Amino acid sequence: MYLVVIAWMYVVLMMAVAEATNATGTVLGAIVTFFLYGLMPLALVVYLMGTPQRRRRIKAREAEEHAAAVAAMQAASAQPDTGGHATAAAEDPGVAPMRKEAR
Repeated sequence: MYLVVIAWMYVVLMMAVAEATNATGTVLGAIVTFFLYGLMPLALVVYLMGTPQRRRRIKAREAEEHAAAVAAMQAASAQPDTGGHATAAAEDPGVAPMRKEAR
């Protein structure tokens, strides 16, 4: 896509140079030619041609955010709600730690 943009800008630049160097042409005419035939149409074309890629990036970002939100919700629901009992048992020296029996 960028090769076409570069080629078209070259053509428009040559048109502007021809306008500026012609005996009946002016520099103002060359500037108008460069903007009206070159920059403005190319900006529009590049913007429109890039729309599908922008949409794909937006959808991918939204899907990534959705996956992260789902993973966070699953992680939050996987943690047991102890209501503070786990910390109380860890702080209480009277509670003996559970040990696996030796086989």
